[in-house]
Amino acid sequence: MAQEAIWPGSGSAVSSSTPFGFYDNDTDFQSEAPQFASWCAKRLGYPITAIELQDTQFYACFEEAVTEYSAQVNQFNIRDNLLSLRGQATSSNYTHKRVKSTLSENIFISEEYGQEAQVGGSVDFKRTAVSVNSGSQIYDLNEVIGEASHSGAAIEVKRVFYESSPAVSRYFDPYAMTGFGTMNMLDGFGFGSMSPAITFVLQPIYADLLRIQAIEFNDQIRKSGYSFEIRNNKMRVFPTPISSGSLWVEYVLTDERDNPTRTRFSGSADVVSDYSNVRYDNMEYNKINDVGKQWIRKYGYSLSKELLGMIRSKYGSIPIPNAEVSLDGDTLRAEATAEKEVLMEQLRETLEQTSRKALFEAQKEESESQQETLKKVPYPLYIG
Repeated sequence: MAQEAIWPGSGSAVSSSTPFGFYDNDTDFQSEAPQFASWCAKRLGYPITAIELQDTQFYACFEEAVTEYSAQVNQFNIRDNLLSLRGQATSSNYTHKRVKSTLSENIFISEEYGQEAQVGGSVDFKRTAVSVNSGSQIYDLNEVIGEASHSGAAIEVKRVFYESSPAVSRYFDPYAMTGFGTMNMLDGFGFGSMSPAITFVLQPIYADLLRIQAIEFNDQIRKSGYSFEIRNNKMRVFPTPISSGSLWVEYVLTDERDNPTRTRFSGSADVVSDYSNVRYDNMEYNKINDVGKQWIRKYGYSLSKELLGMIRSKYGSIPIPNAEVSLDGDTLRAEATAEKEVLMEQLRETLEQTSRKALFEAQKEESESQQETLKKVPYPLYIG
């Protein structure tokens, strides 16, 4: 049965009657769409004036209004939450969900600094032994390590294991015979033969630091002066070796460290990278509050008015006996354009006023105002 070109005055169920069918399973949308069509037709002048639209065109405008509202709110949510959503799985849908602000992106960035300080990061540190030859002082580590393990890959040395054990480990060795052991200290204070046995000595922190410093100075001054320097991954050892042996080094592959798509876990594929792949689907109409639904109705009405104006603009006037009737297509389109701009501006301003930053600022102002008010409250006097 062919549909009438003029609005007949009523609509029917809208399942499968919208262009995209986004809300075919949403009972609230299905029940309200015919009511929306009737309301728009009456706002446009029906039944005094014939409305050259079909019910499916009203439903299409209603569907577009809902998706436009959803898109505007979701765009705002993506901007507001992108810092916390980067690196999350793209399969996760965040529509109608509260997103908590996290430090994940800040930590991810700071890991690069921790990696250079050798206290964290996401690049594996590798370790190998470098053969040191008698009489040879300079060693190209890229050649020695790269050719042996990584087919000539460039490396960056992070540590050379030439140092002695940490001074603090020797300081707290209870049986050390260097004069710094805990047992020797107890004997020195006359507590070694006490019963029950005393197993610790309480000292200020600076005393520990002074003893550790003394151990390190002893290693540097009285013991060997072996050292090294690295420039452009070429290691020079001091003094020149007089016998062959091995020197252990710790390094990273530069292509791993400099890889911009590297992440902490499994890689950068299938994770949120930017604005384009954060998953915010179309909202469910039955979960939109009445404030949002009213905006949708007004925007849908403006779309219907614009569509009617386009249809009436096809003919500027219609001839009738002894006269002609002028149509208001251009006027309807101009009014609809202005109404849509106002509605969009109002929605965007409302969203900006409810951003995380704006809410924190409002909370701060409210807290300061409360403190100013409380300052004017008389303080009670307590007499003991």
